[in-house]
Amino acid sequence: MIPGADEYDVAVEPDPDEVERLLSVTPADVTAADELTFARNVFVPLTTACRYTCTYCTYYDPPGQAELMSPEDVREVVRTGADAGCTEALFTFGDDPDDRYTAVHDQLAEWGHDSIHTYLREVCEIAIEEGLLPHANPGDQTREQMATVADVNASMGVMLETTADVQAHGGPRAKNPGQRLNTIRTAGELGVPFTTGILVGIGEDWADRAESLLAIRELHDRYDHVQEVIVQPVRENERWSGGSPGVETLRRTVAMARAALPEEVSVQVPPNLAPVRDVLDCGVDDLGGVSPVTDDHVNPDYKWPALRELEDIADYAGVPLSERLPVYERYLPARFRSAGVEPADPPAEADRWVSARVADAIDADDDAGRRYRAVLSDGTAE
Repeated sequence: MIPGADEYDVAVEPDPDEVERLLSVTPADVTAADELTFARNVFVPLTTACRYTCTYCTYYDPPGQAELMSPEDVREVVRTGADAGCTEALFTFGDDPDDRYTAVHDQLAEWGHDSIHTYLREVCEIAIEEGLLPHANPGDQTREQMATVADVNASMGVMLETTADVQAHGGPRAKNPGQRLNTIRTAGELGVPFTTGILVGIGEDWADRAESLLAIRELHDRYDHVQEVIVQPVRENERWSGGSPGVETLRRTVAMARAALPEEVSVQVPPNLAPVRDVLDCGVDDLGGVSPVTDDHVNPDYKWPALRELEDIADYAGVPLSERLPVYERYLPARFRSAGVEPADPPAEADRWVSARVADAIDADDDAGRRYRAVLSDGTAE
């Protein structure tokens, strides 16, 4: 039984036979991808405040130390990213930061916002104005919260991490797998192209990994909205000394992900956190968002690789490297899709996957629009 699933009405209990099937998967059972992709982004950490205190996370700061980026600071970062040729603004903050941090709540009120999500909408609009497509990853979200920002995002995301009840999530503010799954389901209902993933090495076992992947697949089967799944190993840092998974564990987990997920869902392994060359034959086809101008603020000890390193990884695999937008092509209107890219059908509650606001930005006769369309028409890294 997935903890919290009943509370959030998320019926995604895995089939025991499917769990057993995945437990038998090895790297020899999957095929290496014939292409690797990546997105060029800027990382915009709106605040390091978070209601959770996971024992492996260096992102959050305690109350009294976390601040909120101002609109002016956001505009400067995204403008720098656009000038550097990026297409994505990755917005992050901890779960419900204004719920626990009085200073964050008060600052939002001073700027005329009654929640972090209305502020997120404002800064997403700034990103679009400055020439980047927003991809927000704000943790758990209610339906109302996600609906507040969905139309100003090209895609969104949240890491499921695991469906297991692990001690690393423990304490009075523990993450709830059911709540995470509910967020992924809500994205499907609202027609939001979505990125999620599992975290490897935080106390889960092999059956937990299989069940987590199958829970993601079940929700994707319902809504066709999961564009990629990240397989991310936990890494040693100032708050986590519980070790990192070895190469063989990572290889088997990546192969399990590839075997669990439909072909149209990409499997991503972040190159700054994992020995990507050692898992390329296990079904990896995406290297994630990589920034030429900002740090990985969630994992500050592990720098983004330069584009040259991504090219070296692709050369090592003997496959081409292509740039992509933060929203995958199958979710775009027909006029933007390449020949042979089959469209995803939006759910009944949504008549399209990207809003008119996002589609117009891609279609615009300006530098940003031309930059987006150049990625769609070619995608080859330069």
